[in-house]
Amino acid sequence: MASWNSIPLEITYQVLGWTAFLSWSISFYPQVILNFRRKSVVGLNFDFVLLNLTKHSSYLIYNSALYFSSAIQQQYYEKYGYGEMIPVAANDVAFSIHAVLLTAITLFQIVIYERGSQKLSKLTIAIVAAVWLFAGVCFFIALPSHSWLWLISIFNSIQVFMTVIKYIPQVFMNFTRKSTDGFSIGNILLDFLGGVTNYSQMVVQSIDQGSWVNFYGNIGKTLLSLVSIFFDIIFICQHYVLYPDKKVQVSPKLMEEGREPLVKSSDQAESEKA
Repeated sequence: MASWNSIPLEITYQVLGWTAFLSWSISFYPQVILNFRRKSVVGLNFDFVLLNLTKHSSYLIYNSALYFSSAIQQQYYEKYGYGEMIPVAANDVAFSIHAVLLTAITLFQIVIYERGSQKLSKLTIAIVAAVWLFAGVCFFIALPSHSWLWLISIFNSIQVFMTVIKYIPQVFMNFTRKSTDGFSIGNILLDFLGGVTNYSQMVVQSIDQGSWVNFYGNIGKTLLSLVSIFFDIIFICQHYVLYPDKKVQVSPKLMEEGREPLVKSSDQAESEKA
């Protein structure tokens, strides 16, 4: 089992890891709070949330299994060498647990809050069903030979696939609405920070070990960071460059109650000041 060669690099690794954990964990709250304040999920793409839940559930299975199972760790060492470090840290497991919980809460908000005409697409439902069916088949394939490392690598591949496609519905929805109203930019900024620090953590480990095995030994974590950063940049451009002016979002419930809309356009805000 490998150990750290540099204490400063080990400390840096831990700091970056927990910074990524805190950034990614806190990133779920702006959207949950925004939904709660508006009592509406209009503007939040439901396909994005369901795909995200599937992604984080798969990632939780992978991280927990590799971090806690000595049998799977043994198979990892046999494949990549006993001199290599397990590429999953405690913060990865903690993040996954928290991510599944908060994404489930967001999905519950979709059920109870005003949704307008938005609904889950049949394509997303079919993708999620197919993914879990595929995972179940792989489990029974791995069972006779106890190929657990191969099995969890399947779950890692699933989370990578979900990471690649989960942002697309929200990006397209923002594009068609020409607005990011209802979709929290705070979520994206924190997600971006988490992606950068998570990738930096892997770089620090590689420098200390003099090996880049942890990048392809845990390709899921690598792609998780890079894909997240890529789409976060797109969302940031949509929010601040393409559609910077917030548009009024008045829900039927608010109109019935005679309450003010929670989101106002910049023009309306200026007129009120005048």
